[in-house]
Amino acid sequence: MSAFGETGQNGVCKQRPFICSILDPMESLIYWRDVKKSGIVFGAGLITLVAISSFSVISVFAYLSLLTLFGTVAFRIFKSLTQAVQKTNEGHPFKEYLELDLTLSHEKVQNIAGVAVAHINGFISELRRLFLVEDIIDSIKFGVILWAFTFVGAWFNGMTLVILAFVSLFTLPKVYENNKQSIDTYLDLVRSKLTEITDKIRVAIPIGNKKPVAAAESEKDK
Repeated sequence: MSAFGETGQNGVCKQRPFICSILDPMESLIYWRDVKKSGIVFGAGLITLVAISSFSVISVFAYLSLLTLFGTVAFRIFKSLTQAVQKTNEGHPFKEYLELDLTLSHEKVQNIAGVAVAHINGFISELRRLFLVEDIIDSIKFGVILWAFTFVGAWFNGMTLVILAFVSLFTLPKVYENNKQSIDTYLDLVRSKLTEITDKIRVAIPIGNKKPVAAAESEKDK
């Protein structure tokens, strides 16, 4: 089962095929379809984030770039010597990657910009709705979340949260996939309890709610 939902993902793929070209490899990585590739990406990403948390971004970028350059130069020299000794002509060892098309077409840029703008507009509209108390219950829940974040911010710095999010990205989806039935059962139970509590609060706090049925009927009779 896809993390993005089979029906929803198919719809996105029909409208914006470029998005699926990004989502599909990403889904394969976080679900560990290819353990080797996922392990390399996870290990390299985690090492980079830990390094950034200890050193400046510029230093980490410079050292990683030097390490990569040293590896590619050494491999190029090794392959050239091997070809000279064996008297073969295999060509450039990185020919496949040198010929890889990395250019962004106008259509790709438009697709990315369209998705980004849609998400930004939705995010801004949701913040406006919450801060201006369109629905008092939703605003209260938002306030509780913000209050909880004050404790999270006191316990962890931003880089630690990024590392935890990165680790969770490569662990939680697979855990959910392997234990989907039991996790869904507990989530449904929690969701039903939250809905029950929210309904009770809505009844206790009539602000922003519709008029009671009895009052509406009495006004109608008048």
